[in-house]
Amino acid sequence: MYYKSTLPYPEIRVEKENIEYAKLLMYPYASMVSEDTATHLYMFQSFILDDEIGKILENIAIVEMHHLEMLAKTINMLGLKPEYKSNDIPWTTEYVNYNTNLKEILKINIDAETLAIKNYQNLIKVIDDKYIKELLKRIIIDEEIHLKIFNDLLNKIN
Repeated sequence: MYYKSTLPYPEIRVEKENIEYAKLLMYPYASMVSEDTATHLYMFQSFILDDEIGKILENIAIVEMHHLEMLAKTINMLGLKPEYKSNDIPWTTEYVNYNTNLKEILKINIDAETLAIKNYQNLIKVIDDKYIKELLKRIIIDEEIHLKIFNDLLNKIN
């Protein structure tokens, strides 16, 4: 099973420093709906679920960690430190949903991936930097794969 696209990730670069773009990227980096939250959420879920689904979640979390790293490097290049906060609100473990029911977990993950994709699409519309747009489009491809995996798992247990 593939947890990310086989397409290469773009080189991490920006057209120029831009604090406003960096601030915008802090949301998918470390907010309630972010790569940081997704990483923690999927790792928690991998610890409590059976081996097969737990391993799937662990592998998806690894992909989310890579997204987190790429966003951090981009934010840094744009001129901000990639701190774990968005709009000066620190990231918190309260963002992680600790539900242990498999069906609910999959619904939570489907909602999170759907919202993440929507948020990335909105950022693509407002950020006028070809390199950042390229990165966000590539991340969306992985998020769509995660969404399909979660939908397939939910359909399998229904």
